[in-house]
Amino acid sequence: MNLDSVVKYHFAKSTQINDSPRATSSDTLTGTDVMAAMGMCQSRAPLGYSAFLGKMEISDNEKRRAVQLLTQYGMKHCDKVAALRKLSSNTKVKVVQTLAKFAFKDYCRSAAGVEQCECCKGAGVIKARAMVIKHPGCGKKTPPKLAEEETHTLCQKCNGKGEVSVACCKCKGRGEAVHREESELQGVPVKRTCKQCLGRGYERVPAADAFRAISGYAPGLTSTVWDKAVKPFYEKLITELLASEEEANRQLGKVTGNFT
Repeated sequence: MNLDSVVKYHFAKSTQINDSPRATSSDTLTGTDVMAAMGMCQSRAPLGYSAFLGKMEISDNEKRRAVQLLTQYGMKHCDKVAALRKLSSNTKVKVVQTLAKFAFKDYCRSAAGVEQCECCKGAGVIKARAMVIKHPGCGKKTPPKLAEEETHTLCQKCNGKGEVSVACCKCKGRGEAVHREESELQGVPVKRTCKQCLGRGYERVPAADAFRAISGYAPGLTSTVWDKAVKPFYEKLITELLASEEEANRQLGKVTGNFT
């Protein structure tokens, strides 16, 4: 049993109306066994288990718990970074917590994900003040009547949806792109790993967004210090989430063995 199998136990199942009996073989886990396995996995690998459930949109509480546990991990290791060690205690907590939120957001990304449109801020339309013709007028004697009003224009980036896909714009989330030169030489489509997303299929959360977010708490933090010292720490938080998920998956498999 792995973490992917856990997801189906968090959703209601329809009643099976047929003459087939319930599986009673010894290699099948009961509901009690699954609950016990989840509890042991959560106890042994709390960060990885909560992060995975949060990524799968199982519970908002698990999302908050994952960010909280990641913040605790960051507070234990942030003093290794000189730029963060110099901050006051309150500022340090705010900075590390903000970095943990962005790290978790980057960890949860996938090619099927969406995010709020930056142009319309999720409204689907762009508001602006413009002169509007209230009456077209009648020839030369009566000129058109104009008035300044707030206009709503359809957002061209999201086409009025208010959200945009985070899939790679070149490979469309597939992680592979057609190599034109090789395809022309060989006469058949030749695919290679997309250079835009490096095979992930989606665009990562820009690290510059995290830098701008923590700049409000630490104005003295320059872009140079961010690139050399703080950004590697931020990447380490993302790596810790991935490693914790693997550990949770290993612990769950260890608890359940070969059972399904």
